[in-house]
Amino acid sequence: MIFLSTYFPITSPTLIFFVVLIIILFAPIIMGKLRIPHIIGMVLAGMLIGQNGLNVLTRDSSFELFGKVGLLYIMFLAGLEMDLESVKKNSRRFLVFGLLTCLIPLALTYGMSRWLLEYSHTASFLLGCIMASNTLIAYPIITRYGLQRDSSVMLSVGSSMLSLFLSLMMLAALSAAYKGDTGIGFWLLFLLKFAAFLAVLAWTLPKLARYFLRRYSDAVMQYIFVLSAMFLSAALSEAVGVEGIVGAFLSGLILNRYIPHVSPLMNRIEFIGNALFIPYFLIGVGMLINVRTLFEGVHMLWIVTMIAFFGTFGKAVAAYLSSLLFRLPKSAGNMMFGLTCAHAAGAIAMVMVGMQLEVSPGVYLVNDEILNGVVIMILITCIISTLMTQHASQQIILANREANTGMEARDSDDEKIMLCVKYPEIAPQLLELAIMVRNEQLNRGLVALNVVYDDALSASHREQGLQLLERLQQRAAASDIRMQTQVRLASNIANGIKHAFREFGASEIIMGMHVHTDVNPKFWGEFIQSLYNGLNRQIVLTRFVQPLNTLRRIQVAVPSRAEFEPGFHRWLERLSRMASNLDCRIQFHGRNESLELIREYINNHHPSVRAEYTFMGHWNELPTLAANINDDHMFVVITARKGTISYKSALERLPNELQQHFSGKNLMILFPDQYGDAKEESMTFTAAQHQEESSVYDTIARWIHSKSKKVRK
Repeated sequence: MIFLSTYFPITSPTLIFFVVLIIILFAPIIMGKLRIPHIIGMVLAGMLIGQNGLNVLTRDSSFELFGKVGLLYIMFLAGLEMDLESVKKNSRRFLVFGLLTCLIPLALTYGMSRWLLEYSHTASFLLGCIMASNTLIAYPIITRYGLQRDSSVMLSVGSSMLSLFLSLMMLAALSAAYKGDTGIGFWLLFLLKFAAFLAVLAWTLPKLARYFLRRYSDAVMQYIFVLSAMFLSAALSEAVGVEGIVGAFLSGLILNRYIPHVSPLMNRIEFIGNALFIPYFLIGVGMLINVRTLFEGVHMLWIVTMIAFFGTFGKAVAAYLSSLLFRLPKSAGNMMFGLTCAHAAGAIAMVMVGMQLEVSPGVYLVNDEILNGVVIMILITCIISTLMTQHASQQIILANREANTGMEARDSDDEKIMLCVKYPEIAPQLLELAIMVRNEQLNRGLVALNVVYDDALSASHREQGLQLLERLQQRAAASDIRMQTQVRLASNIANGIKHAFREFGASEIIMGMHVHTDVNPKFWGEFIQSLYNGLNRQIVLTRFVQPLNTLRRIQVAVPSRAEFEPGFHRWLERLSRMASNLDCRIQFHGRNESLELIREYINNHHPSVRAEYTFMGHWNELPTLAANINDDHMFVVITARKGTISYKSALERLPNELQQHFSGKNLMILFPDQYGDAKEESMTFTAAQHQEESSVYDTIARWIHSKSKKVRK
């Protein structure tokens, strides 16, 4: 051991990084076998290898850098994953819980420090500020359980930011008092700088995000842009006198609607943070802890016990009192307490500020006794937070499963989405749409199909199709989604799609509108008519002008009697998921009887979706909607096949109306399920196998109309 100690601490950057990666790799494995949250393993490993343990590593600049990034990452992810609509609806709850979780621990800790530990007023106030704040150190557990949008989690995240902000403001007042800067001018200047920071961030960041994400689809460039926005916001926050984590959280809130939580970009952000930066932060926190101070005497043990108990007890009182006031279940109170009771980097930062405040010559506000007590308190609260958050997460998951008992079994859903891809320029957008509308809970893969003509050029076209599907498969893998692919030779494209649809057991098709009008000038292209007349399942045709994640509104035209079609709930569910994942508004236009059923379904199944309902008396009003369709809107037309209950003759004019009034707009045309399962092809004298885009009567009518115009002239 003495021989090995000559090589410690390790100074080689390569070996330092290797040791950290080994900890990140094995901590979850070991903690999993012990049934302990792996976050505790990271902190304990930091204690073991740090200068207060085996002295394998020192807390050098790399831990300072990566640790700061990890903390910013935690707050940025918390902002990205919040449900902003729920935040607006529950703003009073956020305010109440934020004030309680800040003021109750502050008062209890101040009283304990003043009368039990006999500290000065200022030292007691500083300890109260430390315990009033908290760090979301257990948030990665929430991510693993998929509870980011649970109401108790969002309340905890929002209140954490409010309590931290109030604590920092009180600490700034304390620091200013020692420096003699307590005048009204100091506070007016601070409020002016902070207001300017908020205004610049709220005005600039959305415009930059829309501009960049619309023009650049490269995965690396998008990730670097998002990370740059986070660090810029954090730096500006520090420049106006507020901790950088406030800026990181605000940037996450602003970018929330531009980064859907099911998108590949979100997957990359979470993956890199959880794999590297956040573990680095946790290990760095562990390296600050010196357990030996507990054995320095009974007095030190008494200090640690008092600080940890009263601060944690105050957080518990605030959490459970708030859950009672809001009439939330006990599991929600457990979650709120678990997430808000931990202290980490924020507490260390406040202690460091106190160590620089000179009470008298050579005597500082925070001495070694307070420093050691706060550091040990961090370990205790981190353990309590992770154990309680894990327990509460399991309680909420079990409660949700029990609440869903008696509803339709998830496994009975036949969802299996097929993408029909041909053009490389729109294939990635079709995949993104499929990711937006798929059911995450089913976790079923997608099917990507490329059908080529069986002719003299089939070999080269097949090779191009294989390359396209391979790139698409890589993009799906970036979102952890399985994808089956097939290049199919066929003498008839529509028949090739229909046969593959049945072979894969697909439930619906997503495909793009043809983009090469010089090859086929018809609106539907050369085979789509044959496809939707020969296949009874849902078909979605799309045309994108700009990326999905930059859409602000979805406008849906619903024909009368659409609610009587068998596929009514399928398309409504898909559009609701899309609006929810994009966090944009969705507006339905239709008859009152249809809108009432749509309203009821969304309120029961997707209450967080921001839906609007506008009466449209007749399908002839469709062209008038064009004036309200902006470039960042998606216009969705629910159409019908001939002979179905919601079909109307006005739908025959749909291609011409869309070309005339909705050219250059984001467009989606949806053919709903008609008969449930697709029937085998059959030929009868009463059922046509093909319908022309426009009938001979339409052609005659247009000819007469054009002649009458010439006569008038």
